[in-house]
Formats: sequence, C-alpha cells, structure tokens
Amino acid sequence: MTITLNGEPREVPDGTTVAQAVAEVTSQATGLAAAVNGEVVPKTAWSRPLADTDRVEVVTAVQGG
Repeated sequence: MTITLNGEPREVPDGTTVAQAVAEVTSQATGLAAAVNGEVVPKTAWSRPLADTDRVEVVTAVQGG
C-alpha cells in the first residue's frame, strides 16, 4: 500500500502501524509526535494499523534558545 510519510509517498506492507511508520523516519524514542490524516495520534495508540493513502506526519521536539 502507499502512504504519504512526511510529505513523501512511500510503499509499505499492508498492516504497517503508526509506530512502524515513525521508525521509518527516526530512531529517536522520545520527543516525538505523529499525526495521521491531520489528527494527532497518542503514543498509546501507535499500534494502530495504517490504511492505503493515509498521510502520516512525524515531528520531533527540538530544544534551543
């Protein structure tokens, strides 16, 4: 199936979860947020499978001053 991950089309296997999509773009374990089709998905729900054409955005928190 094809999803859009951080603005780029990507082929992923059927049943790919939000957590697996996040792992495609970062190995960071904390300071992350994910949204699917414009809605933030709580980390406790990252086991949710994605559907064909879902748009996934992964953002990381950055500290600075």
